[in-house]
Amino acid sequence: MLFLLTGDVQIGKTRWLESLCASLQAAGTCVAGVVAPGQWVPRPEGQPGGKHGFDGAGRFEKLGIDNVLLPQGERIEFARRRDLAAGGKAFAEGAQAKAAKLGWAISDTAIAQVNAHFATLAKQAANETRLAPHAVLVVDELGRLELLRGCGLTNALAILDAGPTPQFPHAIAVVRETLLDEARRRFKLLWGEPIAISPGNASRELVLETARAAGGAH
Repeated sequence: MLFLLTGDVQIGKTRWLESLCASLQAAGTCVAGVVAPGQWVPRPEGQPGGKHGFDGAGRFEKLGIDNVLLPQGERIEFARRRDLAAGGKAFAEGAQAKAAKLGWAISDTAIAQVNAHFATLAKQAANETRLAPHAVLVVDELGRLELLRGCGLTNALAILDAGPTPQFPHAIAVVRETLLDEARRRFKLLWGEPIAISPGNASRELVLETARAAGGAH
């Protein structure tokens, strides 16, 4: 089963996904792939306040994005907000993000690191002694680079494009609402109709139950 985690920006998709991954792992399911937590800082006094959202919106400001490689947990800096990328902290924007005119300056080096991680996962999945069976693949996220331009996390796309396997019978991909239809068209032939989910208890229980049915959670 392919789950497409979607919704408006900064509603807490990644924070919710991190919690879900922890629950899957605690239940005995191997979770492999990447999650992309934001780099948040409190807004200076006098800027718009109010209660902050689940993923830091409101009183907190998002400056960048990290990628955490699963299952090992290695963290790399993946992107900086475009207006900050050339600021005090040096950040080399890559050609892929620049050509796509994204709001985030994404490092080509970081993209290569994440792609190497997915290439390793693909090799491990081909050898059942190297990766636990019934793992859940997580891709945070599939954006314009991947779904519209054929670049970005191409090795993650390659695994998803192959459809479900004994090693990865289920997958979760984060997709913006504006790209949801494109993702459905791309993956439904081999995965069947993907299920769109949003952060919440019902979605959490659906994914956990699906993993249990596959034999990966107890």
